[in-house]
Amino acid sequence: MRLPLGHIVVLLIVLVFSCKNENFSDTQSKNKVDYSALKLAKRPNIVWIVAEDLSAYIPAYGDSTVTTPNISRLAREGVKYTNFYSPSGVCAPSRAAIATGMYPTRIGALHMRTGPWFRFHTTDKAIANYSRDAYEAMPPVGTHMLSTYLRREGYYCTNNPKEDYQFRSEIIAWDESSFDAHWKNRKGNEPFYAIFNIDDTHESMIWRKAGDSLYVNKDLEVPIPPYLPATEIAKKDIRRNYSNIVEMDRRVGEILKELEVANELDNTIIFWYTDHGGPLPRQKRTVYESGIHVPMIIRFPNKQLAGQTDEQLLSFIDLKPTVLSLLEINSSENMDGMAWMGKYQIKEERDYLFAAADRFDNQTDKVRAAFDKRYKLIKNYNLDQSYYLPVRYRETMPIMKELLRLRDSGELNNIQKLWFRAKKDSIELYDTQNDPFELNNLANLPAYRDKINKLHQALLTWIDETDDKGKMLEQEYVNSIWPNGKQPETKVPKVFTSENTLSIKTQ
Repeated sequence: MRLPLGHIVVLLIVLVFSCKNENFSDTQSKNKVDYSALKLAKRPNIVWIVAEDLSAYIPAYGDSTVTTPNISRLAREGVKYTNFYSPSGVCAPSRAAIATGMYPTRIGALHMRTGPWFRFHTTDKAIANYSRDAYEAMPPVGTHMLSTYLRREGYYCTNNPKEDYQFRSEIIAWDESSFDAHWKNRKGNEPFYAIFNIDDTHESMIWRKAGDSLYVNKDLEVPIPPYLPATEIAKKDIRRNYSNIVEMDRRVGEILKELEVANELDNTIIFWYTDHGGPLPRQKRTVYESGIHVPMIIRFPNKQLAGQTDEQLLSFIDLKPTVLSLLEINSSENMDGMAWMGKYQIKEERDYLFAAADRFDNQTDKVRAAFDKRYKLIKNYNLDQSYYLPVRYRETMPIMKELLRLRDSGELNNIQKLWFRAKKDSIELYDTQNDPFELNNLANLPAYRDKINKLHQALLTWIDETDDKGKMLEQEYVNSIWPNGKQPETKVPKVFTSENTLSIKTQ
């Protein structure tokens, strides 16, 4: 096989770094946290602070472009996770994984998006601008959201405000779910579980805030990934992204201050993480590190385990079982995720994690990935289409328009051209340790054949064992759960009341 000159240049550059480490074995955890030392009250509060569309562009993870004093405080007082991943590079499938503890591909939530966000807000029951009917993904019978379990245990559960799970939340999932939802609204002193979704760093804020003043210097020197251009238009959007990070950090500080004022900070386990990778082109919607590798910090009451780092492979699917384990709540659900701490902690670290990319709005793709702590294998199914998908939402962003302008005028360099190749490689393998931007595909090098075989077999096993719904066309899946296009309905339940008890039973 003959490679274009540009590909050879990229290959040589990355091999220089790769050859510095001739050990092709998996990278083992250097840092392990002893969670058995953790001492918690029987029912601690749980707060999730979720920043949207953000990779680890913060000082706690080595990027000192801007300061984030509140997140840095959490890192000093908590545990930092360095191998935490979303199973999807976009929000709705990621949120489905968090809600169920299962891979989106298992439960039919793999596309962005299916509904019901649009289904119940449009008169024609069609996904707006997508030219397709809306439907709800169908988790297995007996699946319950984390908040449902916690409400049964007496928790006051609030969500502020997103419910984009690809299915409607359980009717009993939340005490409050709105822009006004807050743990302070509870009437008594019951423990609380509160989610705050912060959209300051969302992709859309790159262009929606384009006319606003910045929280950073207008000439701030910013790091530019090699797959993006270094033009002034591009730099402006990257500065806007860092400005949005500063704004998000201020919101984190407000949430921490509210807990401190109410004397709840050291009764609370705080999770700070992001819902998938960064907002810029070739980040969101991909299975590259820039799309799925995310930061997470957990602060425990009284700063327990402060300043430690956990390097084990963890995923969004692990959040639900882990919180249940910390609270010693046993669930009979068959989740894909594992508890990495608490009463039901799984002692053995996993070897691999998996991710997927399918339809985004009207652009359909099919990509699967398997990876360990160092190597990632990507399997592409739609080979006769470009890596780049013309998603109109993304093309609103000035930096994306700039990329397209440079592409059309022939001004992209060899690295920037990679994303716009007309056809895909069937298999890609990346050494994410030495090639963090995943620019050099190692799949054709004999030295990596054994690694490719192991990762490929792990991927195929995962696809089979999780009954990946991507094995069928999307409409075939919809027909399988909604015969004749009609959503199945449960029997009308009967409601019974007795003193202060209310119960519901199906007929």
